[in-house]
Amino acid sequence: MKLSEIIELLSAKVYTEPIDLDMDIEYGRASDLLSDVLRSPMENSVLLTGLVNVQVIRTAELMDIRAIVLVRDKEPSPEMIELATESNITLLGTEYKLYRSCGLLFSRGLLD
Repeated sequence: MKLSEIIELLSAKVYTEPIDLDMDIEYGRASDLLSDVLRSPMENSVLLTGLVNVQVIRTAELMDIRAIVLVRDKEPSPEMIELATESNITLLGTEYKLYRSCGLLFSRGLLD
């Protein structure tokens, strides 16, 4: 699935620039526990979470996560946005809850 499709499907706001709208994302992961995120490889994936702190970005760096979607209208801090930009991680936000966001992406073919 293209990043542009994820943005459209989740009516997502983009917090980082520049972004690669043609970036291919194959897998989706959802968690509010960073320890769970660290348990499995997540290359070429998007992380959906309600956590809003810089540790989310640091964890994404370690696990080669290419994009993060903050759910439930969570707003990232300027520090989060800056770190995501420096780390070449696309940071998005959606008003949808975690369950709905995952369902929408899964129904469109994103693997888990």
